[in-house]
Amino acid sequence: PLVYLLGIWLALFAVDRAARRLGQDPELHYTVASVALLGGFIGARLVFVLLHWSSYDDNLLGIIWPLTSGYNAAGGVLIGVAAAFFYGRWRRLSFWPALDVLAPGIIVFLMAVSLADFLGGAGYGSLTAWPWGIAQFGVRRHAVQLYEVLAGVVALAAWWSATSPRFGGMAGRPFLMTIAVYAAGRLFVDAFKDTTPLTAGGYHVVQVAALVVVLLALMLLARLSWGREN
Repeated sequence: PLVYLLGIWLALFAVDRAARRLGQDPELHYTVASVALLGGFIGARLVFVLLHWSSYDDNLLGIIWPLTSGYNAAGGVLIGVAAAFFYGRWRRLSFWPALDVLAPGIIVFLMAVSLADFLGGAGYGSLTAWPWGIAQFGVRRHAVQLYEVLAGVVALAAWWSATSPRFGGMAGRPFLMTIAVYAAGRLFVDAFKDTTPLTAGGYHVVQVAALVVVLLALMLLARLSWGREN
């Protein structure tokens, strides 16, 4: 829990600094990020409770306590994104500039999740004889959680580069470049993961999703560049 709390604080700090770098309203975007995090937290808990209602129908207090476990990540992401989207619409935020500001916060929080998995022993990697493997459960495994953190660092570097003056301030480019780089990193890293869910055909679900994100981000980048030139 402490790593998650630190991740939330660092993510909000990253959003604040990103807004200042891009000349946007720091307080407004900080609030958007806070709404997304709060909505995601509540949504992840509620979706988990609904999916496991038989465990709560005779113990309603268990819905709100304890809160140390029992969350649905997919539900949290969907509700958090929806909360941020509708709040942003209400505050009349421009779509691409807002995403450009939020991108570093998203990556920083994902890095915190990976670090929490590493410290908690979750999401471990496949067996390896490589010297940088981590001893876990008596065997040496790929430190995939740390690989994910490294992918986040590279993605943040991509955001910093995309927000430099030489790109001319094209709205949307920093977000799309950041997401494309991070997704490409996860596409590579997930090959070394031993706990990832698989499709019926045996493909890694995370790799499939990451590939879709990379292709979509590249297509949108090309479209933005083409629209600017024409």
